[in-house]
Amino acid sequence: QVQLVESGGGLVQAGGSLRLSCASSGRIFSEYAMGWFRQAPGKEREFVATISWNGGRTDYADAVMGRFTISRDNAKNTVYLQMNNLKPEDTAVHYCAGRSAYLGSRREYDYNYWGQGTQVTVSS
Repeated sequence: QVQLVESGGGLVQAGGSLRLSCASSGRIFSEYAMGWFRQAPGKEREFVATISWNGGRTDYADAVMGRFTISRDNAKNTVYLQMNNLKPEDTAVHYCAGRSAYLGSRREYDYNYWGQGTQVTVSS
């Protein structure tokens, strides 16, 4: 069983930055790809970013390309999402997810494990 715990969310003004963290326990972290998804009020959950098992391959949604950076530290069993130049439309609950594969995916049903989410609120 894998447990994922997100942290780092909060309230920030537009143009500001936040760094989300997701700590993993329960399995060998380096054996699976990780992703970040988010869900805004009244909307479906959407893909944000993903990273392969060794960090060698990343992928981003168009909406965050150039502003967000996903990274991982396998020694710390943690994946990060650095979010810069935040916009009000980034307001959402952000979830990290783990996939039992070496490569990530944009599809949420490809992920086996999910965290509880952390709220990010961006004021204008």
